[in-house]
Amino acid sequence: MSNQPGSSTAAEPDQPTAAPAPVDLPGAAPEGTGRVTFAPGAVVLALVAVGWLAAMLWSTRAAIHSAEAGVTAISLSAYALPGVISAALVAGAAVALAVTNPLTRRTERATLRFLAAVGTGLLVGLAAALAINLTYADNATTNTIAGTTAAAAIIGGAVAGARNARVVGAIAAAALTVLVFVVAFSRARDPLSDLFGAGDTQESVLSAAKWVSRTESLLAGLLAGLVAFGYLTWSRRRARRDPAAPQPRWPAYLLAGAGPGLLLLLTEVIIRVGGRTLLDLAAALSDADEVAQTSLGTSRVDNGIWVLFVGALTTLVAFGRTLGPAGGVDEAEPAEDEPAR
Repeated sequence: MSNQPGSSTAAEPDQPTAAPAPVDLPGAAPEGTGRVTFAPGAVVLALVAVGWLAAMLWSTRAAIHSAEAGVTAISLSAYALPGVISAALVAGAAVALAVTNPLTRRTERATLRFLAAVGTGLLVGLAAALAINLTYADNATTNTIAGTTAAAAIIGGAVAGARNARVVGAIAAAALTVLVFVVAFSRARDPLSDLFGAGDTQESVLSAAKWVSRTESLLAGLLAGLVAFGYLTWSRRRARRDPAAPQPRWPAYLLAGAGPGLLLLLTEVIIRVGGRTLLDLAAALSDADEVAQTSLGTSRVDNGIWVLFVGALTTLVAFGRTLGPAGGVDEAEPAEDEPAR
């Protein structure tokens, strides 16, 4: 039979057929998940982190030089060591991010990026150690601070060599916020101690100090989680210009929120390994100094744990609120098999 015009006929064998359009499945993994990510705002973050490290070094030097030589300088050095080490750790990571961002645009070689990040951390550590040796008093205490600071900066650079630079940038930004907040919160400790019932007895003073410490850790964790979430959200919007760039999922938000607490705990490890000599000297001054050093070390560990869990929980809650309801069939629309009336 011959085909009549207007009648439905089968497609000719040599006629090309259109390929089906790709469908984006809900929850499917984004394209390019193996790519090394780019950390936006790394230069600004590096400048702020280096400025904070310089401020910590200057304040520590001023405190040590204002004290009388001998046991007082040793005690003040031990008290100031955690602030310097944490600042060096964040500065090493932030500067390494700023240096390795151009490499991310040019190459996908993660090993080269990691080596560049570690080298950058080494340069930051050497510069900080040189500044300490040139401006501080020339003694064993100064050498301990310089060496531990250099080690912290190198470790920070190694952290920045991770493949997911956005998460590292979020951790660095949130950790820097926590460090600034802790210093600013020191002005509120005395009023809060009175508010929590610090009186003339030692028991009331210790109880109030415990509540003040918990309040500080809770607020620091909330800030860490919010800043980490904000940074990842901002970087996600900027990454939409690159369709192949991986989009952060909830594990990335979880790690970014917990990251500042992890850095605080890592700081404590660096202090107890590299600064053990200084801590032992400060603890050997008197029984009161020994109790103070032990109490401060325990308090720093507790603070890191609180910031870790509160920051992770805050980031997950904030990320969960951005998720919309699962897509479904609209009940108002007629089904395909049901004829429209």
